[in-house]
Amino acid sequence: MMLQIPGFLSPDQLRQFQTALSEQTWEDGRQTAGHMAAKAKNNQQLAHDNPVGTQLSNFVLEALGRNPLFMSAALPLKVVPPMFNRYESGGTYGDHVDGAIRSIAGTPHRIRTDISATLFLSDPDSYDGGELVVNDTYGERATKLNAGDMILYPGTSLHHVRPVTRGVRLACFFWVQSLVRDDTQRTMLFELDTSIQQLVVDVPDHPAPLKLSGVYHNLLRQWSDT
Repeated sequence: MMLQIPGFLSPDQLRQFQTALSEQTWEDGRQTAGHMAAKAKNNQQLAHDNPVGTQLSNFVLEALGRNPLFMSAALPLKVVPPMFNRYESGGTYGDHVDGAIRSIAGTPHRIRTDISATLFLSDPDSYDGGELVVNDTYGERATKLNAGDMILYPGTSLHHVRPVTRGVRLACFFWVQSLVRDDTQRTMLFELDTSIQQLVVDVPDHPAPLKLSGVYHNLLRQWSDT
């Protein structure tokens, strides 16, 4: 499932992110890529121990926990601390599949990458190119969102970022280990959850939402890894 989360950052929050990131020193993004991915990767990233990056990363983590759409769609168990990248002057990231397991720098922890996420931080009119292109069961889907919007997609997907030919593309990216590792099962749970919520609004006194809620939680109990 690919899912857009609009307005994840408010305009004021977005401006703070943009200002803070514009003042940082960036490093070659290939330093954090695996052997195969490094051949396709041509961008810049903030170092994992950059203090401003850490502060912004923590803000994103806290905001994820307050976002009901993210919580319903991702069913997060663990989240890789968000990182930040920068594309300009032809910067691109060719076809690749994200590594299945991510080690957390400075810790013994490792996280399975069930879901990939990109939070767009640059106004789409300020740069050319830079679309995130994901291959799914329906073919290639190109995404270039408004600044402050987020896209979730399966970590198993083959995907790439088209070359940025004008301007600068800033983004935040991270991975999620879900309580439910199977994308099809997560999608069904998300659709069931959103349908229940809509029924509660449309027919608040009907008994169906309560029964369906029981079905939802029993499926989650059956499919959950924990």
